Amino acid sequence: MQLTKFEHACFMVEQDGKSIIVDPGVWTTDIATPENVAAIVVTHEHPDHFDVTALGAIIAHNPEAVIFAHHDITQQLGDTLPHTSVAAGQTIEAAPFTLEFFGGDHATIHDSIPVVSNLGVLINNSVYYPGDSFATPNKPVTMLGLPVAAPWLKISEVINFATSVKASSVFPTHDAILSLNGKALVDRMITPYVESYGGTYHRPIGPLKIDG
Repeated sequence: MQLTKFEHACFMVEQDGKSIIVDPGVWTTDIATPENVAAIVVTHEHPDHFDVTALGAIIAHNPEAVIFAHHDITQQLGDTLPHTSVAAGQTIEAAPFTLEFFGGDHATIHDSIPVVSNLGVLINNSVYYPGDSFATPNKPVTMLGLPVAAPWLKISEVINFATSVKASSVFPTHDAILSLNGKALVDRMITPYVESYGGTYHRPIGPLKIDG
């Protein structure tokens, strides 16, 4: 498999000539419309992860692709885009991808702000991304998409989550709100903790090969 990271929380995994895209939101401006997309996963309804215009553009070029998301999202799509509702604890096939879903709720931003549904996703038992949460997959994973900056987190929680999952490879996500200096800071802070258990932390510049 191969992983390509786009701006903010969006990334694409490719295998056997097919691809799956996760969270193409309004802050992801560097994703060209890819071909051969088998599936799209949307972890939750916040616009930095869920952009109907971006979804429509992808589906227009890939009419066989299916959007997988919580019912709270799919009910907003109506009959306009192909979709399937999924829930935490469910495993589905979108050949050549196996998708397993975890969690269920977005992390708390503030007690006064309602908590929306959120699903973490594990792709082919290798790549795990928790969406806007620290829901753990409770199983070994090869690569972790690690949220590093948001109104709902602090760096100690990021570090604790990374060291609990213990993925052999970790890359940062959810970082559009950071300046270049801010990205460099979190990278310096997180790296030694990932290395302490034998993992590697890196900010992707190009496609990454995934072994596992």
